[in-house]
Amino acid sequence: MFVDIIFSLVIGGTVGIVGHVRKHGKMIMPRRTKKFIYLGFLEEMLLGAIAALLIVFYTAPNSYVENIILSLIAGIAGDAALSSYKLIKQNNEEKSKSKS
Repeated sequence: MFVDIIFSLVIGGTVGIVGHVRKHGKMIMPRRTKKFIYLGFLEEMLLGAIAALLIVFYTAPNSYVENIILSLIAGIAGDAALSSYKLIKQNNEEKSKSKS
């Protein structure tokens, strides 16, 4: 089971990084601003890795092929969840500006 956990973290993190590069066209490094810390590519990497880890814990795959497939799906789903959250947040900000 330990090997499955490590394997899923690596695959989910890799999918997160690939999604980040696909979205931004480059790797954005973490940086600190006056108001907050922007994680850059680490944000997507951690989200993909955690999503893959949760799926592996929930389903307990029987083979490496199942582990790969589930980790890939979870990494992609984590990226989609993050993108939809940012889109909803942006729409809410636009609505609040238009009401003012």
